[in-house]
Amino acid sequence: MIDIKLIRENKELVKENIKKKFQDKKLPLVDEVYNLDIKCREAKTKGDELRKEKNEKSALIGSLMRDGKKEEAEKIKAEVSKYGAEIEKLEKEEEELREKIHDDMMVIPNIMDPSVPIGEDDSKNVEIERFGEPVIPSFEIPHHADICARLNGLDKESAGRTSGNGFYYLMGDVARLHSAMLSYARDFMIDKGFTYCIPPFMIRSDVVNGVMSFEEMDAMMYKIEGEDLYLIGTSEHSMIGKFQGQIIKEEDLPITLTSYSPCFRKEVGAHGIEERGLYRVHQFEKQEMVVLCKPEDGMKFYDKMWQYTVEFFRSLNIPVRTLECCSGDLADLKVKSCDVEAFSPRQNKYFEVGSCSILGDAQARRLGIRMKTEKGNEYVTTLNNTVLATPRGLIAFLENNVNEDGSVNIPEVLRHYMGGKEKLVPKN
Repeated sequence: MIDIKLIRENKELVKENIKKKFQDKKLPLVDEVYNLDIKCREAKTKGDELRKEKNEKSALIGSLMRDGKKEEAEKIKAEVSKYGAEIEKLEKEEEELREKIHDDMMVIPNIMDPSVPIGEDDSKNVEIERFGEPVIPSFEIPHHADICARLNGLDKESAGRTSGNGFYYLMGDVARLHSAMLSYARDFMIDKGFTYCIPPFMIRSDVVNGVMSFEEMDAMMYKIEGEDLYLIGTSEHSMIGKFQGQIIKEEDLPITLTSYSPCFRKEVGAHGIEERGLYRVHQFEKQEMVVLCKPEDGMKFYDKMWQYTVEFFRSLNIPVRTLECCSGDLADLKVKSCDVEAFSPRQNKYFEVGSCSILGDAQARRLGIRMKTEKGNEYVTTLNNTVLATPRGLIAFLENNVNEDGSVNIPEVLRHYMGGKEKLVPKN
């Protein structure tokens, strides 16, 4: 949610930002908010004036009564009672206007950073840089589900019976490798100075509304029937919600956190759920990084955070690239975002394994997260980034570390978590 001052002082800037996001249907909201805000402030000003007059006349009543001027005092009492009804009417009008303004402001997108490329959809995202030389071996790399099958590591058939499509059992060495990658991701971020957290895996609707748009929520999140609770689709929602309504001391910033959680997503849309493999599923696990900082430090942390993800995947022998999200692919609360994509030697292309975003004060404004400064209370800047989301990260690992005989090499950084194993050997 943007600062309403932007609409008061430069509504054309807000409109131009909407156009760059190809959301022209939202343009009327800007003028609507502008006009509603004028009416709301007028109602407040009139109400304040009437309250002042009421207080002055109420004080006069006591003075008149002490002077024995009862008749005059009763006359003013009648006037004061009329003030009360008018003030109540204005307060109700102001409240209704504020609610309508709030609802509209929740839909108006955040102001993008000037560096964001302009484009209608993800096909216009821009490659920034590649890290590591992609290698396509001389042998044909199997589908990741087949690699797992040879290691007796995947059972989707049983999961289909217990839970339906989009779920899976990981078994044996593959399950251990999955957990090893997450443990390594946790320790990797702790070594970077981030505080490790395990958050609640369900959050209330006011937190959901604070961290994401309604469209995203409806497409992503599972609601618990009969409860004001949602299963989290990613842990940064719960982590940012931790600071809801808080005033943080300026000297306590930045706050740098890395959080583990399972994640649950409907995956509604044209892409659908993958029938065979693990690329798009209803549940997965994730190591995330979340930062709350001063506004002037936001971009510095943004660059650090995506670089951490690149470093993490390169340590696992996985070539990656960074991709700048264009305006049409940028979620409404985000100022700027880039994806980290891993190379798939089987398909000879890159696919998303992480996403880094800076949101300015949009989430902080919605959730009331401020920092206490000498000048007063100011909203903080929030950022989030994926360290590892798996099994998608597991897919990238298997494809880039599988051998022709079906065995899988274990890089040195993971061996500690794999009981010293240097290689996984096929069972069949």
